Parts: sequence; structure tokens; C-alpha cells
Amino acid sequence: MTEQDTIRVLLVDDHPIVRIGMELALSTFSDIRVVGQAHNSEYALAQCARLQPDIVLMDLMMPQVNGVEATRIIRSRFPNIQVIIFTSFQEQNMVQEALRAGAISYLLKDASAQELATAVRTAASGKTTISPDVLDVLIHSITHPYEVKSYNLTERELDVLHYMVEGLTNPEIAEKLVVSVNTIRHHVRNIFSKLDVGTRTAAVRLAIDEQLVPLKSANSSHFSSSDN
Repeated sequence: MTEQDTIRVLLVDDHPIVRIGMELALSTFSDIRVVGQAHNSEYALAQCARLQPDIVLMDLMMPQVNGVEATRIIRSRFPNIQVIIFTSFQEQNMVQEALRAGAISYLLKDASAQELATAVRTAASGKTTISPDVLDVLIHSITHPYEVKSYNLTERELDVLHYMVEGLTNPEIAEKLVVSVNTIRHHVRNIFSKLDVGTRTAAVRLAIDEQLVPLKSANSSHFSSSDN
């Protein structure tokens, strides 16, 4: 097999061990080659420009610019690069936003190495792969129109929850809202109480699942900033 026949893949995930696992999984297939990795969306965009991969395997929940917005920018600037969402999130809102942004496929992280390789090959040929569980979510969204709950969150608590979904820490949220870190901690405790959850991860998952905050595009200025 020649280099020209090889499918070139860029891995994008903020967890190094996940990237290592993906690279090991794909290394067993002679027609697929991992040409680079990125730990955030900003670096992923730079790597797309430099490496011109055929496929980007994209995580969704990353700091600063989430995977949905990164997918939208990649598809706009590099239309020949296909994006496969590779994530543990299968909530309706996340799936729909990612597909609208231009992702060709949506795969869950419990996929086998063979399923991952098949999705890469399928995307390279311009066709879509959707994990069965994700397909069930999409079908359910059509057959059971969604009713959004409010959980009696205040406007400020919704602001804080939105930034939590975007992956910001309490100090970062405090800076955004120009308040003290203690004030943010108070809001976070109230959010936990109203959502009946005990962890930040659970709050974010529920917020996405219940569509409590929009998956607002992060400011594109992140891509020109030197901050990580």
C-alpha cells in the first residue's frame, strides 16, 4: 500500500491517555495512519492547516472552544477534511449540534478498534457512521418531541451552568462574570441542589441532556490567542 492510499488521521482530545489509546487502536490497520494529535481545538485547527489530514477524530468537551464549534470551523476552512465525533456523550442536543456543524459521523468511545477503523474508512469515502445508541437518541428526538425543564434556575445560575458546560473552572467563571470565586462556588452549590446532582460532571451531563443551556459557540478569538 502506498502513502497515497493511506487514510491520514488527526486525533483531537484533551486527555493524553485517550489519544494514546486511539493511536494504538488505529496503528494495527495498515491503511490508516495517525499523522498528528491535538490537545485542544486551537491546536487542532493549526494541525489541520499544517498536516492536511483526511479525517479528524474530535472529542466534544474540551476547554475554551468545544468540539462542535471546532468542527464548524474546520469544515468551513478545510472542506476536504471530514470530522468524526468520538465522544462519551450521546445526549440529543450534543448529537444534533455536532451533525449540524458538519460532522460526518458520531461514534461513542466504547466502540471497538475495528468499529473505529471502519468509521474512519467510511468517512474517507464520504459516508456516515452513527453509533447504534446515538441513532436511537436521534429517532427518539423525532418520535418524542422534547419538553425543556427549567429546574427553577436563576438567570445567573444559568450563566454559571453554561460556563461549566464550556469547561471553565470556578476562577475562570468568576473572571467572566466579574464576581468573586466564593460567589461562583455559592452558585455552583445552588445548581447542584436544584439539579439534584453531586458532581460537576453530573451537572454538565444533565444540563446537556435537558438542554438547560444552549451549546453556544465560544468566541472565535480563542483561535488567535496564545493562551491554552
